[in-house]
Amino acid sequence: MSIHVQQPQPYDIVGNTIQIAGVAGGAFEATYNYVITEGHDEVTGHFMAGDGIGGHGQFQISVDVSGAAFTHVVAYVEVFHTSPKDGEPRDRVVVPVILGARIAPGYTTYLEHVVKSGETLWRIAQQHYGNGNLYHRLIAANPSITNPNLIRPGDLIRVPRAD
Repeated sequence: MSIHVQQPQPYDIVGNTIQIAGVAGGAFEATYNYVITEGHDEVTGHFMAGDGIGGHGQFQISVDVSGAAFTHVVAYVEVFHTSPKDGEPRDRVVVPVILGARIAPGYTTYLEHVVKSGETLWRIAQQHYGNGNLYHRLIAANPSITNPNLIRPGDLIRVPRAD
């Protein structure tokens, strides 16, 4: 059996409802499990996939994580099936995601900001949030920023937004 997760992609910013989609199968019909965790809390469940004749079928599920007591910004979406022989997880796929609500309370979406010459994260936060002290939100939403003092013109910065 195999699993290919197409959504979410690594480090997508997700809201309180996480869409998980892809292709799974290799059996008549199988039960697949998911776990969404950031190390302190988790949301679990299962779904069915397969095409009824041993092929692969598409799956798409929506998982509500609003009741989870997540404390970290990065969580992991894990999809796997359980071996009937020994109960061990098999074909596990793990996708890291960024929890938008942990960055911006009331998170709904993000904007894309292209860095202009002379801009800093402080200035971008001031422009979008009205408070430069919230620049840490930009760092959390953009794992590619390894040094907040080294952003360059043309860099694309995701700016989490709330209602």
